[in-house]
Amino acid sequence: MAESILIKNIRAVDDTLDTVTDVLIENGVISDVSDNISSSADCVIDGSGLILMPSLFDMHVHFRDPGQTHKEDIHTGCAAALAGGVTGVLAMPNTNPPCDSPEIVRYMIEKADGTGVDVYPVGCITAGMNGETLSDYDALKEAGCICISDDGRPVKDAGMMLEALKKTNENGLLAASHCEDMSIINGGIMNKGRVSEELGVKGMDRASEDSITAREITLAASADARIHICHVSTSGSTDIIRFAKSKGVKVTCETGPHYFMLTDELLRKRDADYRMNPPLRTQSDVRAIIDGLKDGTIDCIITDHAPHTAEEKADFEKAPNGVVGLETSLAASLTALYHTGELSLNRIAELMCINPRKILGLDIPYIRRGMTADLVIADPDMEWTVVPEKLHSKSHNTVFKGMTFKGKPLVTISKGIIRYDER
Repeated sequence: MAESILIKNIRAVDDTLDTVTDVLIENGVISDVSDNISSSADCVIDGSGLILMPSLFDMHVHFRDPGQTHKEDIHTGCAAALAGGVTGVLAMPNTNPPCDSPEIVRYMIEKADGTGVDVYPVGCITAGMNGETLSDYDALKEAGCICISDDGRPVKDAGMMLEALKKTNENGLLAASHCEDMSIINGGIMNKGRVSEELGVKGMDRASEDSITAREITLAASADARIHICHVSTSGSTDIIRFAKSKGVKVTCETGPHYFMLTDELLRKRDADYRMNPPLRTQSDVRAIIDGLKDGTIDCIITDHAPHTAEEKADFEKAPNGVVGLETSLAASLTALYHTGELSLNRIAELMCINPRKILGLDIPYIRRGMTADLVIADPDMEWTVVPEKLHSKSHNTVFKGMTFKGKPLVTISKGIIRYDER
């Protein structure tokens, strides 16, 4: 942990910047960005061959704290975040008890204090996530909430969701929706299609996602309110969102690396580590998600980091859905999008570092003089294999186990302090 840091000859990249330069960090902020900086800094980093980006912000994580800390807690979740170049997260509310009170919001924020990761608890749209009464949004906001969701399921009653959206116009909170119709899913555990039929297991029809995506967009348009669609996985939802944006609806959305890299063919292994909500889809969906990232339909890359124990994941058909992802998201994106020529580094920075903060109204740590030094240094060409046991999360249920990536975060700097250094 250094008071001043000089990074030499680094390729600095954000949504508009891409240049080799020196960067000096003093007292938590970037004090100089120029060539040939001369400084007696406490720490000097040779950035030759490396890239410097604003740190990642993950808009969708589950830290299981309070209530399920055998899977993850805020401290281990933050450690995993830092190892992935992430210094800010939105923590989803399906904890135990659900995050529907200012006391839980304050507990989470206070526990994260000092970790180097800004944890923003997401408040419940409905009290207890039970879909019956709206939460006290003013109290949640005063405690520190900037977003509300009943993540894990949508609000069942459309009229109640419409009322919640209308209220966000008054309180400024962002409403985020997990778009899956639970009556259509009806106990399904993977994508409904050829593979589920061959395995003889109940599938999750894509109509479950597409129908609620369309519903939320229709409600948001009616209320003239913002809506954020979580973890988009289908070509249908991507098309619906693209059309809505063209009509001026205030919709934003996100997807995860597994949705632009992997398909339900992996479920042939009957390994529950490849199960999540929404599920892995087909190759045509993967292509549609990549196209959505390229044309601006999809705004953010997130992880939906969802830790579960090995014991819970042992039974393919009965295991809970969810995968961890904080430590692999940048590597996966560099591998699948940058090194394949699908996206530029500028666009990856926009999707992972800039847009999430912009959508949430947070300060963006651009690589400019005077900006807060929330940064990640990565080697874009380092090849490494994902070993679950080496992850910092308490749980190791990664969909990328055994895969070789090209690109890796090496150093994470939070407010001018080196919080993670793999070198």
